[in-house]
Amino acid sequence: MAADSISDKQLKPRKNKAGKKDSQLLIRINSAERDEFISLCEELDTSAAREVRKFIRNFVRTHKDD
Repeated sequence: MAADSISDKQLKPRKNKAGKKDSQLLIRINSAERDEFISLCEELDTSAAREVRKFIRNFVRTHKDD
């Protein structure tokens, strides 16, 4: 296939599933705080990403009608 060809996958519109994680949020935090957070998440059998997503959902729900 030539370098300028477009594959069938590129032509099909993407279907975005409800709740699909399709974006990233980059934050900078103190490494000691990060390490403590990760450690606590592991102790609680959860992931840091899950807890951050939960925080964001609750924050938006709490403040969206202000």
